[in-house]
Amino acid sequence: MRISENVSLRPYNTFGIAAQARFFSSFSNAAELEELLKTPPQQGLPHMILGGGSNILFTQNFDGFLLKNEIKGISVVGEDDSYIYVKAGAGETWHGFVMDCIKHNRAGLENLSLIPGNVGASPMQNIGAYGVEIKDCFHELEAYHLHDHAVVKFNNADCRFGYRESVFKRQYKGQFAILSVTYRLAKTPKLNTSYGAIEEELKHMGVHELTIQAISQAVINIRSSKLPDPAKIGNAGSFFKNPTVSAEKHAALKEAFPHIVAYPVAGGEFKLAAGWLIEQCGWKGFREGDAGVHARQALVLVNYADATGNEIYQLSQRVMDSVAEKFGVELEREVNII
Repeated sequence: MRISENVSLRPYNTFGIAAQARFFSSFSNAAELEELLKTPPQQGLPHMILGGGSNILFTQNFDGFLLKNEIKGISVVGEDDSYIYVKAGAGETWHGFVMDCIKHNRAGLENLSLIPGNVGASPMQNIGAYGVEIKDCFHELEAYHLHDHAVVKFNNADCRFGYRESVFKRQYKGQFAILSVTYRLAKTPKLNTSYGAIEEELKHMGVHELTIQAISQAVINIRSSKLPDPAKIGNAGSFFKNPTVSAEKHAALKEAFPHIVAYPVAGGEFKLAAGWLIEQCGWKGFREGDAGVHARQALVLVNYADATGNEIYQLSQRVMDSVAEKFGVELEREVNII
């Protein structure tokens, strides 16, 4: 294990922000992580676990010890009449894991194809897309407590999943490194095509037999057409969460803005499409220097070349302020700000 100093983080975050870490190393198992955490002079410094860097915005250098999770491996760890239980190392790429599941006809994650990042981040924010969330297939995870130096298991209830939320983003923020995640995947698929443009894309593809492979390809096509490739334009996918409002607030907004995009959710509330709100405020395609709002999806902030993290952050604040002023709705950032 090599510990490097003053390392550029530009290759390690999909925004392509040119920040630095005072110390940097990687680990491929819990024993290596423990050894790194107990190594002077890094011992006692602030530390951060980094996965795929796809949900993070560095607004400053990290004056501590950054540890990149590179735990690999995918294996079947259980089976019953209805399900296959598949365990993946936290350092596996998420899309690679989904493709492996689809290859072996293990159903449940096909709607989550092409989401950037690694497996370890998937339960941290309960990633979701096209009507499916991680919690729907999640079985358990193993995590290393960074202070107690112990491996702890979390089941579905322990994680307290919510909309882009889990216990790891609130109560246990910064306390654990996720080592592996086990998913419960169906032998007989329950196909979900009702959300977004999936059915339309399947028709466009000429699909006659509905399979998890077809749904996955439809999702890949849709995401590729709407979202920028981080390898070409720096971004972290959706920058904001879709806000939830009361039925009363939704009714008032619907009266003032008849074309507002909203979906009913549990408890009689409504989830608003943040991208629509942002677009109505005139931000879609906006660019100032190298910081901008994507021309095809207003929910995505982008770094065209050399924008700083602070420039992206300040742009996000301007977007939030304008949405609050026009609609009386508070947006919340989905991306982690460092």
